[in-house]
Amino acid sequence: MRNRGFTLLEMLVATAVMGLAVVGLLSNISTSLQHAARLTEYDRAALIARRTMDELLLDSRMPYAIPVERRFEPSRTGMEGGWRAVLSRFEAPPLTPPGTPVLDRLELEVWWMSGARRRSISLEGFRRGVVPPPAAE
Repeated sequence: MRNRGFTLLEMLVATAVMGLAVVGLLSNISTSLQHAARLTEYDRAALIARRTMDELLLDSRMPYAIPVERRFEPSRTGMEGGWRAVLSRFEAPPLTPPGTPVLDRLELEVWWMSGARRRSISLEGFRRGVVPPPAAE
């Protein structure tokens, strides 16, 4: 019996197996690229959220218990989105006189558009505040 190489059936089976392997690999690469893009987007949003939180914690003009909202400039941040923040008194002794140190809480939600879906990150920060004197009427 002479051995002259592979039969047509063997070649078809080998080609089918290789085709399935290539399709599986390409599918995994596509999924990995989608996850990498989503994580890059999330990482950018987290950096923007931290920067925004730092700016708001340092802003002494931030009003209490009034939501403040802004939109990002897409040319500056690379994404469409915005933020919403609320500053509240977190901890204060009862009947505190003006000038008493208190603890303020800043709640920040940063949102962005990922395709047609809206995604968001929520942060919470604290700062030392002082009870202001009563407003003159």
